[in-house]
Formats: sequence, C-alpha cells, structure tokens
Amino acid sequence: MKSRASGPLTGVKIVELGGVGPVPFCCMLLSDMGADIIRIDRLAGYDGGAPVDPRFNLLNRGRRSAGLDLKKHEAVETVLKLVRDADILVEGFRPGVVEKLGLGPDECFAVNPALVYGRMTGWGQEGPLAHDPGHDVNYVALTGVLHSIGPAGGPPTIPLNLAGDLGGGSLYLALGVLSALLESRGSGRGQVVDAAMVDGSASLMTLFYGLRAAGYWSDERGTNRLDSGAPWYDVYETADGRWLSVGSNEARFWRNTLRVLGLSEDDVPEQHDRSRWAEMRTTLAAAFRTRTRDEWSDLAIGQEVCFAPVLSMAEAPHHPHLRERGTFVEVDGVVQPAPAPRFSRTPGAIQGPPSHPGQDTGEVLVDWGFTPADLAALRAAGAIS
Repeated sequence: MKSRASGPLTGVKIVELGGVGPVPFCCMLLSDMGADIIRIDRLAGYDGGAPVDPRFNLLNRGRRSAGLDLKKHEAVETVLKLVRDADILVEGFRPGVVEKLGLGPDECFAVNPALVYGRMTGWGQEGPLAHDPGHDVNYVALTGVLHSIGPAGGPPTIPLNLAGDLGGGSLYLALGVLSALLESRGSGRGQVVDAAMVDGSASLMTLFYGLRAAGYWSDERGTNRLDSGAPWYDVYETADGRWLSVGSNEARFWRNTLRVLGLSEDDVPEQHDRSRWAEMRTTLAAAFRTRTRDEWSDLAIGQEVCFAPVLSMAEAPHHPHLRERGTFVEVDGVVQPAPAPRFSRTPGAIQGPPSHPGQDTGEVLVDWGFTPADLAALRAAGAIS
C-alpha cells in the first residue's frame, strides 16, 4: 500500500507498536489526518485482534505494516533506527513490557531526544491497579460512567466500548501526542504522554460531576435530564416497531414537539414537573405509536423539533443527510465512516485499506531509509518477514 497522504498532519512520522483497540483507533485518526505511520506487527499468526479477514479490521486502515520479531536484537535495533526519524511513537502494552523489549522511553530518547512517546494503558503507568488486566467495561465501571447509563430501576447499560477504549482512550492519546508534538517543536525536547483509559473516562464525566456537586444530578440512573429520565429526552417506539429519538430540551423545541404530535400544552404536565414525568411519558408514548418512525421523521423536517430516527448500522450510510455529507465512504468494497473532523484547506483522507500484518515490510523500510542490504541482513537474522 503506497501512502497517499492528505491532511493537516502530512509530514508527521509515527511509529506504532501494533496492538488492539485504542492504539489502532488513535493511529487511524492520525493517519486520516495525513500522518505517515509505520505499524510494527508481529511476524506470524497475528491478526491485529480482529477475528476476521484483516481487510475488515478498519482500525488498521491507512497505515503500512512491517512484520518484525521484537524478540530479535536486530528487530529492536530496526525500530530504534525508525525512531531516529520519527516525531511520535505510540505503544499500548502493560507497564514495563516495552522496557523489557529494549524500546522504552529511555532507549528511544537516547536516539531521538525530541520524540513524543505516547503510552496507552487501561489503568495508567502507576497506581495499585497499573499492572492488572482490564477491559473497557472495567475502566468505565470504576469512574462512574457505567453506573450512570441505563434505565431507571434496571442494570447499568454497557455503551459498547465507546466511552473507555475509544473516547477515554484513543481520543485522549491523540490529543496528548499532538499537544506534546506542538510543544516539542518549540522546545526541541520530547516527553512521555501517559494516556490511561480510566483517566479519560473520568474526564468525559466532568460535566456530570459538576451537576452532581450542584445538586442537579442524581446518582440514580434513568432519573435525570440527559439519561432518559426526562420524557422529552428519550427514545419512543413507533407504529412499525422502530424507534425515534427525542431531545426537546429547550422550551421552544418542546412546544414545537407537542405541535407536531398534535398535542397542546394543556394535554401534558408542565415540562419540568418531575413529579408528573411518568404521566407525561405515557401520553407521549401513545402519540408516537400512531405513526411509523419514518412518517414522524418526515413530519419533523423544518419544524424546529429535535427528532432523529434511530438507525441501524445497515441504515445509517443511506440516510440522505449522511449521504450528502459523505459521512460514510467505501474503500476496497467495505463501507466505513469517513475521516473526521473536516478541514477547509487541508482535508484528511483514508490513505488506503488495512494492510495484512507484515504486508509492506520491505517497501516501508526502504521508504524510511533502509537499504536493500539492510533488508537482506534483517531477513537473514529472522528479524523481519
């Protein structure tokens, strides 16, 4: 896969120590913005964590893969040679693992003092849980995220792995390494970025910790304004058994919602009378069951109401708004989300489909300064595929 860089990060060079989840998603975002990323994958039997053909492992899109056996001294030296010319290195192993490989911050700063060294873990580089295993659901559980999501009287609802791995992990790692790179360009000095999913998940809850401190937010899930507690901020089943989302927070949107539903303010309790929210919900639910999801969606157009149909992943790419904006694209026969956010002058782009692990070893090493003789020596040592 030849790099087709486009975007505000064009010219930024990154070494990614291959892993699963948050690090690949972070590097996908950086690649979409134009960064030249070499992904270091294990030599054999490694599929990047996806139990499918690697071309469907979309988190690996846009980067070329070099297969190295990091148990070999020659492979470690290869990575350090790459680090000399890199702006950023990212890794997602448990604390201490890369140090044992000889690729920790000290070794990398010795060859490139201006390097930004990004580290992604669940629990962080230190603390009582730092060396324990964990997954997204554990990180969001510890920070109050999981407790806060779900219906009143029901169990917590797992929000996929959006809040821990991707929101609290990948996005904070991307923010961290780019912030450190900006500082490094001025100071000439690199630093370690400790991005922990538990920290990022907690940070995402900042608004709600403030509301709770003010006495405005209850720890009882499903009873608040933004967690399905308010009947005017929820989802409702429609006549065809599908669902419509309603987010009519503001008074004028609430009045418009009632008008579209064929109701008046006399038909429902006062919007913020919590004691009568259950009564209001019953009235709204009955109204929404009189039309199909798409009929309500059509009626809402131009009416200044906060309605949106609840679409499946099969439906979403075909919605007229998303289709016109190009929110989804097709690459190598696979429909997938397009790069975000958007730039007026230096737009990002998907640089290519996911590579099979080790697919680009020779090509990418040559592009990063290795000679044919270097490659021959590495192959003879069993360090590369």
